[in-house]
Amino acid sequence: MTASVPVVSMAGAASDPASFAKAFGDCFARYGFAMVSEHGIDQGLIDRSWAMSRAFFDLPEAVKRQYQVAGISGARGYTPFGTEIAKGAQHVDLKEFWHVGRDLPAGHPLAVQQPNNVWPEEPADFRETFETMFAELDRVGGILLSALARWLELAPDWFDDTIRDGNSVLRLLHYPPVEGSPDGIRAEAHEDINTITLLLGAEEAGLEILEPDGSWLPAAPPPGALSVNVGDMLQRLTNHRLPSTTHRVRNPVGDRAAVSRYSMPFFLHFRSDFLIETLPSCIDADHPNRYPEPITADDYLQERLREIGLKK
Repeated sequence: MTASVPVVSMAGAASDPASFAKAFGDCFARYGFAMVSEHGIDQGLIDRSWAMSRAFFDLPEAVKRQYQVAGISGARGYTPFGTEIAKGAQHVDLKEFWHVGRDLPAGHPLAVQQPNNVWPEEPADFRETFETMFAELDRVGGILLSALARWLELAPDWFDDTIRDGNSVLRLLHYPPVEGSPDGIRAEAHEDINTITLLLGAEEAGLEILEPDGSWLPAAPPPGALSVNVGDMLQRLTNHRLPSTTHRVRNPVGDRAAVSRYSMPFFLHFRSDFLIETLPSCIDADHPNRYPEPITADDYLQERLREIGLKK
């Protein structure tokens, strides 16, 4: 099943940044999503990452739970099946996951908000693989934000300081086979908290986005492409000029119900101390400021973590 969300190639992002910015920004403004091809992440790295993710989630439950870290709201390490719940949902999502974040040096002013990583003893090369993947997704995310800055008629480097040492998270997701008629679905309808999300693994059917008319639009990128979407922090910054679109991962039907689904979303975040304040250029008589009170990225994040059950 192919998506109606357009595919935007990054091949010309460096040689013709204005054209890429228009194509990417226009797609974001219409859908809150874009399918991004030719992003430059090495396919060998992607393949190793899938192998590592599957190998970790195949470990016994007791082994995986050794890496569940108390007191950090799931920010790093392992979060067991049945923990996270979408804002306003009645049932927990049918998934388990692992979080990789950004390690900061001792004494860094943001270290209190951003705990350092924990790493499993197996599979071998897990740490090296996902440190590299984190860095690559971070790099591509920076290019995409530069394009959005151009589209918003800001300086191309406007977002650079807002995300430097930011609280970004790479999530390794496993949705186990669906048995019987469970109460919940793999991921209930939700919006992402962060700035933008870069997702690998959406080729497997299931990801859907909510259209303004209430219908659900399948979102399946071409093989190897990224699904990229607006998060709530960017929506707030732009006064909803760029919409954070509701999306979900529905349960499979037929033979696919017996198959696990794996994906790797990279939640690109602002710096924890960045003040999210509506851009003046996104406010006018027809679009009054929805958010007259600014908020730091970390305060906003903590509010939302409580809403989805990761923080008590």
